[in-house]
Amino acid sequence: MVVYLLYLLYFVVSITIAFTGLLYLYQCDLLYPAFFPSGSRSVVARPSQYGLPDKEEILVTPDGVRLRSYILIQRDDGVAIQSPTILCLHAHTGNMGHRLPIAQVFYKKLGYNVVMLSYRGYGLSEGKASEKGLQIDAQTILGYIQRHPILKHTKLVAYGQSLGGAVAVDLVSKNEHRFHALIIENTFLSIPTLIPHVFPPLRHLVYLVHQEWKSYRAIKFIRQVPILFLSSLKDELVPPSHMRKLYKGAETAGLKMWREFENGTHNDTCMQEGYFDCIGEFIRDNVWEVE
Repeated sequence: MVVYLLYLLYFVVSITIAFTGLLYLYQCDLLYPAFFPSGSRSVVARPSQYGLPDKEEILVTPDGVRLRSYILIQRDDGVAIQSPTILCLHAHTGNMGHRLPIAQVFYKKLGYNVVMLSYRGYGLSEGKASEKGLQIDAQTILGYIQRHPILKHTKLVAYGQSLGGAVAVDLVSKNEHRFHALIIENTFLSIPTLIPHVFPPLRHLVYLVHQEWKSYRAIKFIRQVPILFLSSLKDELVPPSHMRKLYKGAETAGLKMWREFENGTHNDTCMQEGYFDCIGEFIRDNVWEVE
């Protein structure tokens, strides 16, 4: 009986160690499901499909990863240089092509220049996604904007959805002098605080998390930039309380604007009534008309 119990204990311990090891090693595959929806790593919609300038740039990061990006500049240079530029940072699934309908509204209806990219490991970009890697990617495209003959003269807004919000908060916190506004939608406080909600069985293993995205900490380093918080109250992935705590934790001297969508879920916030009107008013009042 004792031998049996020892074997059982050995088996349980071995399985536990193996599971935790796999969880640690394959964490990025869980957090950055770039292959979803199906075909996302091989098919990326083109701007021309939405009546937008078909301008693609391949950017090379400092660590040698080739990234795909779309650079959508208003066709008249005089108009473009007077228009805000919105840097779109996408969520944890899909690629930049899936966000072209949003870019279409920004470009055509609101009159912005739009810059967007597929992170490493997403779409047709090379590499494998990780927190450090995505931070490098965001810094790389910011560097491109700052070197561009037109975009470097425009007022820059960071716009991030879900994971993209975490990328945006991190980027602005490190480069605040480059930005005139920040917009985040359905963004989490951090990965460790999100896991108990998304993966309840793993709540006791958060100590294994090495992809942290501590937005609750990074947002406190933003001191002057106005921030718009867009929160769906029926978000089934990121509890709305995360956004509310980010709002309360932000210490910027600029405007903090809160907008919630009663019937919005995690992925359909941009389809809610008043979504783009809210963004347009925020940028008009805090970017476009501010010298």
